[in-house]
Amino acid sequence: MPTESVTPLLPKNFLRPCLLLLLREQPAHGYELIERLRPLGFDGSDPGGLYRALRALEDAGLVRSSWERSDHGPDRRIYEITRSGAEDLHARVQALSATTEILETLLSRYEEFVALGRSPRWGRIAERH
Repeated sequence: MPTESVTPLLPKNFLRPCLLLLLREQPAHGYELIERLRPLGFDGSDPGGLYRALRALEDAGLVRSSWERSDHGPDRRIYEITRSGAEDLHARVQALSATTEILETLLSRYEEFVALGRSPRWGRIAERH
């Protein structure tokens, strides 16, 4: 069976832990976050959605923002994670980890009937859990 390009089915509200993770790695402005989200399955086609998510995270006390002056262009709003945001990220990643185990069970049982041709990387992820 030829390998088809399949659009990943990301968990509902997956943007939230992804943004928190990126901000835990380092504070960033919106455009930078759009670029850094690409490897996590986001194509950058909805920048308005990103800024709505950041505002919601800020309203919830999970991130804070401040204006950064720029010598080359307009000032930019920089976002950083709060302690509450780091705690929320940890809880969500634990839940995703448990979900990974369930998905691995489903996928391995399905592969008894159909070869999915999963990348070796998925196996390494599942082995860690």
